[in-house]
Amino acid sequence: MDQVAHLAIRGLEVRFGDNPEPVLHGVDLELRRGERVAIVGQSGSGKSTIIGAILGLLPGDGRVTAGSIMLGSQELVGAAEKTLRGIRGARIGLVPQDPSSNLNPAMKVGAQIADALHAHGIRGRAEIARRVTALMTEAGIPDAARRSGQFPHEFSGGMRQRVLIAIALAREPELLIADEPTSALDVTVQRQILNHLQTLVESRGTSLLFITHDLGVAADRTDRIIVMLDGRIVEVGTPEEILGNPQHEYTRRLVAAAPTVTSTPRLPAESRDAQSEPILIVKDLVKEFKIRGQRGSILRAVNTVSFEIARGSTTAVVGESGSGKTTVARIILGLEEATSGTALVDGLSITASRGAARHALRRRVQPVFQDPYGSLDPTSSIERLIDEPLRIFRVGDRAARRVRVAELLDAVALPRAIAQRRPNELSGGQRQRVAIARALALDPELLILDEAVSALDVLVQDQILTLLMDLQSRLGLSYLFITHDLAVVRQIANNVVVMRQGTVVENDTVDEVFLAPRAEYTRDLLGAIPGAAFAR
Repeated sequence: MDQVAHLAIRGLEVRFGDNPEPVLHGVDLELRRGERVAIVGQSGSGKSTIIGAILGLLPGDGRVTAGSIMLGSQELVGAAEKTLRGIRGARIGLVPQDPSSNLNPAMKVGAQIADALHAHGIRGRAEIARRVTALMTEAGIPDAARRSGQFPHEFSGGMRQRVLIAIALAREPELLIADEPTSALDVTVQRQILNHLQTLVESRGTSLLFITHDLGVAADRTDRIIVMLDGRIVEVGTPEEILGNPQHEYTRRLVAAAPTVTSTPRLPAESRDAQSEPILIVKDLVKEFKIRGQRGSILRAVNTVSFEIARGSTTAVVGESGSGKTTVARIILGLEEATSGTALVDGLSITASRGAARHALRRRVQPVFQDPYGSLDPTSSIERLIDEPLRIFRVGDRAARRVRVAELLDAVALPRAIAQRRPNELSGGQRQRVAIARALALDPELLILDEAVSALDVLVQDQILTLLMDLQSRLGLSYLFITHDLAVVRQIANNVVVMRQGTVVENDTVDEVFLAPRAEYTRDLLGAIPGAAFAR
């Protein structure tokens, strides 16, 4: 490998507005040509600020106040905007985190890739069409010529992420920055995306700067790991050094908090095996959707699904995107109508209930969604967000609701003083605690947790999981935990339901599923968990 630094950052300092305290403190970082380097750290550690500084795209009034960023022989700090526009895309490609917000929903995906090719100087309709098809194929999208004429909503999350990779590589950059490119994807799709990304990087000799909160992914896919805390680099080393022998206290905390398939379960053995009467019974559940534009065509998204949740226990539902997990959850929440089959809460049918009966059942089953940023109204105070279910169900007067909000903030370990603040004043972990407090407002018996910790860094995730286990122990809550993170499942679940293409392929205790999986698909899911080579 060429040992000359391809990207060299020296003494980088970044400030925002009039704040005298910088958010990056003298950061030094090197990336050699063809090298793969991961930057890890909790939210707010400065990872995304480094990306913004490299690209000259710091948000708001952010600015570089000291230091140097060299891309080869080109100084990026202080470069003219025209120079930076010529570098973005052409020399530095970016694969952003969220394909839903980074693709234009009104444009066909082929046209969005074609825009990047136009910027690269490629002209001619036939040549552009050929290159679009080649890039989509290279990114692992089958039937690329046909699918280039489709819109983003017609692609799965994994396929949309591949489109972003195709756009990032369209101009053949020498440096690729991947910002949490797989954080919202299930493990099998994550493995496919990372395999493709690795193959493309290696075949082109491209340098890769990989931003992630997943230590397992960083360990599997990069040559070096850089650990950041509060705008400073606190440790640098190979995956073996960082995960096997961390030196800094913060790195040790990160490694200890990161769940793995060999982590000690949070539930004691007697709790994992304990059985009680079921609070939820799902029996032969079917959900079919008509496919628009195809007369008479039906998609069976949920196919005769059956399982139970014992009172006070946690059942995890896992499976790849499109397996039917969320559709099942929406039926249990009363947000979708089942085509056939039943879902019973304490013997009362969610699927058959209507009107007042359905309304009453919804008090007993409450959701906590994936995105703490998108699931809370940014214009409302924390108090108003938490007491909204009480207002909807006309529980108590204003004074009583205020007392209840204070109790709920105590329950989720948040200071009462935040009640009058807005969501944008809180961290991601604090917002998710607000979402949990809101879900608890009506004293439900069953929580539906849909990817409730997947968007959080490992330390905050660890705190939220600890909170959920504590609430379950104190309040006797039952959880339906939908997730793509099998390492988390291993820690907190009593039972696991594995779904594929709308069907249950395995349903057993967590120990049986992890230690003696019967289905080939389950074994494939377990084999795709990142960081297995470094598992504790």
